[in-house]
Amino acid sequence: ELLAPRRLLYALCARRGLYCLSLDHPGRSRSTSRDDRDSEDGDQPSPVIPVDPDACILPDAALCAFTVLDSVLVTLVQGPARWKMQLFEQPCPGEDPRPGGQIGEVELSTYTPPAGVPGKPAAPHFLPVLCCVSPSGSRVPCDLLGGPGGFTLEDALFGLLFGADATLLQSPVVLCGLPDGQLCCVILKALVTSRSAPGDPNALVKILHHLEEPVIFIGALKTEPQAAEAAENFLPDEDVHSDCLVALGHHGRMLAIKASWDESGKLVPELREYCLPGPVLCAACGGGGRVYHSTPSDLCVVDLSRGSTLLGPEQPEEGPGGLPPMLYPASLNICSVVSLSASPRTHEGGTKLLALSAKGRLMTCSLDLDSEIPGPARMTTESAGRKIKELLSGIGNISERVSFLKKAVDQRNKALTSLNEAMNVSCALLSSGTGPRPISCTTSTTWSRLQTQDVLMATCVLQNSSSFSLDQGWTLCIQVLTSSCALDLDSACSAITYTIPVDQLGPGARREVTLPLGPGENGGLDLPVTVSCTLFYSLREVVGGALAPSDSEDPFLDECPSDVLPEQEGVCLPLSRHTVDMLQCLRFPGLAPPHTRAPSPLGPTRDPVATFLETCREPGSQPAGPASLRAEFLPPSVASIKVSAELLRAALKDGHSGVPLCCATLQWLLAENAAVDVVRARALSSIQGVAPDGADVHLIVREVAMTDLCPAGPIQAVEIQVESSSLADICRAHHAVVGRMQTMVTEQAAQGSSAPDLRVQYLRQIHANHETLLREVQTLRDRLCTEDEASSCATAQRLLQVYRQLRHPSLILL
Repeated sequence: ELLAPRRLLYALCARRGLYCLSLDHPGRSRSTSRDDRDSEDGDQPSPVIPVDPDACILPDAALCAFTVLDSVLVTLVQGPARWKMQLFEQPCPGEDPRPGGQIGEVELSTYTPPAGVPGKPAAPHFLPVLCCVSPSGSRVPCDLLGGPGGFTLEDALFGLLFGADATLLQSPVVLCGLPDGQLCCVILKALVTSRSAPGDPNALVKILHHLEEPVIFIGALKTEPQAAEAAENFLPDEDVHSDCLVALGHHGRMLAIKASWDESGKLVPELREYCLPGPVLCAACGGGGRVYHSTPSDLCVVDLSRGSTLLGPEQPEEGPGGLPPMLYPASLNICSVVSLSASPRTHEGGTKLLALSAKGRLMTCSLDLDSEIPGPARMTTESAGRKIKELLSGIGNISERVSFLKKAVDQRNKALTSLNEAMNVSCALLSSGTGPRPISCTTSTTWSRLQTQDVLMATCVLQNSSSFSLDQGWTLCIQVLTSSCALDLDSACSAITYTIPVDQLGPGARREVTLPLGPGENGGLDLPVTVSCTLFYSLREVVGGALAPSDSEDPFLDECPSDVLPEQEGVCLPLSRHTVDMLQCLRFPGLAPPHTRAPSPLGPTRDPVATFLETCREPGSQPAGPASLRAEFLPPSVASIKVSAELLRAALKDGHSGVPLCCATLQWLLAENAAVDVVRARALSSIQGVAPDGADVHLIVREVAMTDLCPAGPIQAVEIQVESSSLADICRAHHAVVGRMQTMVTEQAAQGSSAPDLRVQYLRQIHANHETLLREVQTLRDRLCTEDEASSCATAQRLLQVYRQLRHPSLILL
């Protein structure tokens, strides 16, 4: 607030207190005339006034509002449970601006502090409003009533509002609007007198009204046309007597109080409430009975004067001294004004508003009060119908645009939700380490008969054990990689990828996918087969669909630039890698009971002519064909591997306690085969099965003793032997057994087990023999590429013998 006669500026700082600054320039006399000051200020730039800690004249962190009179400083303090009004004596001009002793104090209504630190009152969301009112007969000039909150009321309204005591004492009255909606008043002279002669504190405070919402503004204005016109012609220094008191709440409720005559001719206060657009940020009273109030979206003006052009065309007129029954706010097309001040009438005519926006912009707005503000005019039926059609058309266009924009917002919200879920799923999978994964994919194999051919089927089960949901954008990718290149160096590996959209896989749900692994078109099954499962999240599908919607009929959506779309197609999250080998694909038709024995599995699709000739041969004769001839005249191929019995017992101790070691080893080798339960139930140590191509494969597990390796004595070992008439099946089965042994040895080596003392020279001799055989293999392979068909037969026979020696090593896994 500005105390103009003393050129002092009072400023209240949050949680600090009240500061006082002198606006006089250094070296300038206080008696300088107004015209001289105006001319000097016009030639010189606005001064910068430093503020030091000594400028704080009333330090108080609980101080929430104040108003300044020439001789009295009124403050409002937030107490623990109630508001407290305090009066301080102002020093004389020229003295230290710090206030003197306290000359009055009174408590107002109960205050309910918001939730905060116990014992410490929290700052209220809305601050109280203070202003000073004096009667028209008071000797206190208008410019001594303080800042913009001080005004003078006509004696009739002043007496009706504040009573005979205030009128007789000719005392200024402090009006207080509280955040709870109460509008109360305190007579200053009665409050000062009560300090020397204490009385009832409740009698000092009078509640005028309750707005039921936080009070934002208290002001006064002229409403009578003649009085308003005369008020506009007053000079700025002249005193103006207002005939209407207004109070405005945060949500738009406005109270107007005016002295009026009732039917019996008695003078009574007329109170009328209006509903204005809200929420109200600030307000100000201007000339001509106008009230300006700001909302976040507009700055509006209402007119309380009689005969206003802002009244509706059918507005009935009230009797003398009455208030209009309704108000019609007129927009000034200015938004987000947080502070407002209305200056007196200028020489050119009109009113000037000084406004501060929420972004810190200081604006002036000049209004021409002489021109009539156009109100709603009478309309004909035809023009009204046309206007209604235009309005309906505009509403339809806006509704259509809103629907398009809402659709776009929904798509982007959905995309953001999906991206958030994808981020959570990625973090959960990448941070799981070696423990159980929140989202897993397990693979199992089984044989199924399709028409006249047996087909190996893989079943992949996607299990969601996390708390997240896999929705739009997620795809399960299953890659099947055959290993024909492992057996034929000249062939290229082939891979098939299956993509299965994952839709609405919530927490705890599972999805099962079955796909064929073989045989292929050539009738063979290339083993081993690797099945890799990966989750793929498509960024292009989710983000691209939200930023660049495919609906081309949306005229209100801007096309998304291409550089905004993600560069990567998506995110890959590996789930599992499963290898299907010969041990999993073996079938054992001889294990089934006689009454439930299934027909022997079919091999690759046979030639119909060969099938016809086989059915026509005589009973008891031997079948013809390469497989039967090989089985009859060639000895079966054999491969073996020896493992320390101690190593196997340590690896199989958890699930095979009490089972003979040979039986436990066979069960461990066939753990992923469908016949493992029958093998376990019969406690078998050897078994004969059928490979996918129809050839027999014999697995034999027996205990042996290795006598030449350890000087301390023989080493107990287990020999795993594979026999088959098919060299390719021997290779595949041997590869599967070696792979399981590698995994077991790696796991046991991590536990730090030590090997026994060995004969190093004997091991070196075995190693040298193996190196010699490998060099001979390379020489024979090179010779096969250069020899003719007649001489290559002996070379191939020798190569086969060397391979058999290599598959019977004299070494043992320890």
